[in-house]
Amino acid sequence: MTSYREETDSLGTLKVPADALYQAQTQRAVDNFPISGIPMPQAFIAAVALIKQAAAHVNCRLGLLDQDVAVAIERAAEDVRSGRHHRQFPVDVFQTGSGTSTNMNVNEVLATLASRELEAKRLRIHANDQVNMGQSSNDVIPSAIQLAAAIALKEQLAPALDHLVSTIERKGESLDDVVKTGRTHLMDAMPLTLAQELSAWSAQLLAARERFAEILPRLCALPQGGTAIGTGVNAPGGFAEAMAAEVSALTALPVTTAANLFAGISSQDCAVELSGQLRVLAVSLMKISNDLRWMNSGPLAGLGEIELQALQPGSSIMPGKVNPVIPEAVAMVAAQVMGNDATIAIAGQSGNFQLNTMLPVIAYNLLQSIALLANSCRLLADKAIAGFAVNTARLEQSLAMNPILVTALNPVIGYQKAADIAKAAYRQGRPIVEVAAEMTDLDRSELEDLLDPRKLTGAVPSP
Repeated sequence: MTSYREETDSLGTLKVPADALYQAQTQRAVDNFPISGIPMPQAFIAAVALIKQAAAHVNCRLGLLDQDVAVAIERAAEDVRSGRHHRQFPVDVFQTGSGTSTNMNVNEVLATLASRELEAKRLRIHANDQVNMGQSSNDVIPSAIQLAAAIALKEQLAPALDHLVSTIERKGESLDDVVKTGRTHLMDAMPLTLAQELSAWSAQLLAARERFAEILPRLCALPQGGTAIGTGVNAPGGFAEAMAAEVSALTALPVTTAANLFAGISSQDCAVELSGQLRVLAVSLMKISNDLRWMNSGPLAGLGEIELQALQPGSSIMPGKVNPVIPEAVAMVAAQVMGNDATIAIAGQSGNFQLNTMLPVIAYNLLQSIALLANSCRLLADKAIAGFAVNTARLEQSLAMNPILVTALNPVIGYQKAADIAKAAYRQGRPIVEVAAEMTDLDRSELEDLLDPRKLTGAVPSP
């Protein structure tokens, strides 16, 4: 049976599990919000703990906190950041809109851990008066959202995106000599090389990488120091700037103080902007995944241009069937991220006067989107793009029968004549060069030169 202890806060006394590091206010939140069973992300808890670590250091330097107390809080915060106590943060995502419950959850856990370290000195650390000194949930939680997102971009998404781009570029270099039929409206179009096709993918992803780099300074401009509403009540002079410097030192991020603390606390425009950029990346990954699925389709009744690596049986009833499971999974991630963006946009407009009251759900969805996209980029690179094989025979066959190549004859014989040749080639199922030789007075060698698919791609001819 679970054993309990009694804890007291400003509302009275209640029972808390005996082995819990948290105290009364966390327990009230656990009791009040049995909604989803989804706790706040570890990355977010780590960001809140980092802010507490920085605050303890700054308050000690300003002479407001005893050094032993500050060091104990800092050590406790390091422990929490490492993930050692992740089970001690049970508060549901769907909680008080300011995130006060999570802020107090972290305050209480750090207070307990620091008190244990100082037990020999008979010092008991107070969650509000010492761990939360110079802070409010109203500046801690918005700052933690931006800080956690900035760390996740730097440590998770940016490296994964770079890996995917480099994988696509390497694959493209190996396919520079492979020419295929292009498609517009899913219909035959002018030829291009597979390298050119893949270059569009890498260009999309590089643009996404640039967008994330551009938003980083805004993401790192924290409202920490604004306390309750942006006036900085109960924070000492210079606290905001000192916090920015300390957080920057702890993270190696370009952390600054928000130009307007009122805006930083009352709005979530930066989170909404970042979510929009994550949505753009999701759209790009959806496009790339669907291209791979179409190119892999078949193998007999589809396009059959490439063959993705066989990772698992594709059917419980059809033996031998293999499906493009990685592009499918990534497409689902893209759909989830687009849904998360809609949630963040709705939550972002819920800033009334001096505070946004949907902060926890913004944090959850934003960090989930970053993590999902980072994992998907690596999977797409390693299990789909790096190892797909090219069906060159199928590509060459389709290319030879492509009547749209006749477009190259427009300047020589005119659009109408070229259209007549294309239609005849379609009807007869014959290569365009043969039909054009019969329907024009152009020399066969001249036609072969004009209709050379490799030349039509604009790519440098192979030696």
